[in-house]
Amino acid sequence: MFDDSVSPLLQGATLSGGLFWALALYIPLSGPLSRFEASLESGPLNESWRQAALVISSLLLALAVGVVVQLILGWALGPGWASSLALISIGWGLFISLARR
Repeated sequence: MFDDSVSPLLQGATLSGGLFWALALYIPLSGPLSRFEASLESGPLNESWRQAALVISSLLLALAVGVVVQLILGWALGPGWASSLALISIGWGLFISLARR
């Protein structure tokens, strides 16, 4: 099913599952970046560079955590199940956000 000569990080299921987990975790992980945003405001960067740095850092954080979650759940449940769980998390998050409105 999977080629053993390919690193687990480069397998398609790991990458797609990591992206799904990054999407599912983007908003919850963006909240704690407020301290980083406050430190950027006191720095020498102008507004557009601060915004770009904040967006890039939150995307990289979500992607890194997403890949780690996918690797752990892929090891415990299998890559397909871990990716499916990420899609369920995305759907559940959308359902909860719409239900709160």
